[in-house]
Amino acid sequence: MDFGLVLQTDPPASDVVSLMRRAEEGGFTYGWTFDSCVLWQEPFVIYSRILAETSRLVVGPMVTNPSTRTWEVTASTFATLNDMYGNRTVCGIGRGDSAMRVAGRKPNTLARISEAMKAIRALGRGDEADLGGGTMVSFPWVREGAQLPVWMAAYGPKALKMTGEEADGFILQLADPFLTEWMVKAVRAAAVAAGRAPSDVKICVAAPAYVTKDDSPEALAHAREQCRWFGGMVGNHVADLVAKYGTDSAMVPQELTDYIKAREGYDYAHHGRTGNPDTHFVPDEIVDRFCLIGPPSAHIEKLRALRKLGVDQFALYAMHDAKEAVVDAYASAVIPVMNARPAGAPHPAGPRQGQAATLA
Repeated sequence: MDFGLVLQTDPPASDVVSLMRRAEEGGFTYGWTFDSCVLWQEPFVIYSRILAETSRLVVGPMVTNPSTRTWEVTASTFATLNDMYGNRTVCGIGRGDSAMRVAGRKPNTLARISEAMKAIRALGRGDEADLGGGTMVSFPWVREGAQLPVWMAAYGPKALKMTGEEADGFILQLADPFLTEWMVKAVRAAAVAAGRAPSDVKICVAAPAYVTKDDSPEALAHAREQCRWFGGMVGNHVADLVAKYGTDSAMVPQELTDYIKAREGYDYAHHGRTGNPDTHFVPDEIVDRFCLIGPPSAHIEKLRALRKLGVDQFALYAMHDAKEAVVDAYASAVIPVMNARPAGAPHPAGPRQGQAATLA
């Protein structure tokens, strides 16, 4: 199983770079960040520094969207980084919840995401693409062998179907085994129906992880408060699904919609942050289901369950008061166990999904 670290690009950027370097040293193979340029610093500038100070880490946004930048700008940025550092990026893409709404715009449609994914992927590997006006363009400077995998974030039935049909990877931002199984099956079924192999779509589960010394009520209560913001973030997407399909539709699992009934509003000024005042509606049960909290053994147990469901990567959000501690705990007590590597032994040289060999 691959492991990724997800950070917000809060200043100073040097702290983001330092923590990503620490993660690679501990066996993490992916480094992700949010991409919402009003709320946080510009991630692609920081990616260049991360790539320069690491040797194997694959970096990318979780997630960008097809409207805050034009498609050729997005593709050119990725292609430039890959040319400089050896194809070590991945394009995570989605509707643009925070990036669009904080600027007073509506999130992107699936149709626009589909068009953008095709164009960004093609341009990133040096092929021609239509940017929407009927004119085919390509980057003459992209060298042979360039690749740019595009992974899509999704929750709803139509988005899951499109992910299986078109994306190189599926990003699921919650770690509940029941919901993961339901959504992975939907993505894989769509992939097969489109003539693809299920393994053509890599599965990445992303969620906060908080490692405690023990499973005492006090330790778990603190961990829940540090991760409760995540239920509010997921609730934004669920609210959109409820608005479209209703609360009792078979199109969306009841387990995903029930908890937002007490949701009253959301201020993006607190987006993705511990202590978000708009997440009081999120019950402890949802925190426990969506996140990974507790001592290392609890994390390993849940990760093994997710791996059995076909999850290729767990990307942990570290937006809490123990960023360095959770990276170190995973490096010493979780990753070695999950990947059958003795503690202290060298970790594999690059992503376990074969990307390094393909992209280098």
